[in-house]
Amino acid sequence: MIAPSNSFKIYLATTPVDFRKGIDGLANYVMSNFELDPFSGAFFVFRSKGRDKIKVLMWDGTGLVLIYKRIEGAGFIWPKLSDGTITLTKAQFEALFEGIDWRRVASAPYHRPVLFQSQHAEVQ
Repeated sequence: MIAPSNSFKIYLATTPVDFRKGIDGLANYVMSNFELDPFSGAFFVFRSKGRDKIKVLMWDGTGLVLIYKRIEGAGFIWPKLSDGTITLTKAQFEALFEGIDWRRVASAPYHRPVLFQSQHAEVQ
């Protein structure tokens, strides 16, 4: 699987799409429904009407890539139906793709380091 780096945006469509749509249909859907650029390098994640199918559309720099997965068992965990998209972190996307409850995945809180200044530093 092509996995996103932490620098990629990941958008999850919160309403099901017609899974007969291919690459061009989903790219057009991204442009017309979300007003986003499907050629930006972001990952666009779509769900079927059932809970068992996922499509991921992304631009890899040379062409559009479409990933399709049908999961066995209880299906994927999806957010409540609403219009638009939500953004996912890389960890949330990977959990969703594996069929894990991605809503329980949270990044550790990282704090920006503070520059330590010596007590003897001259104040200008």
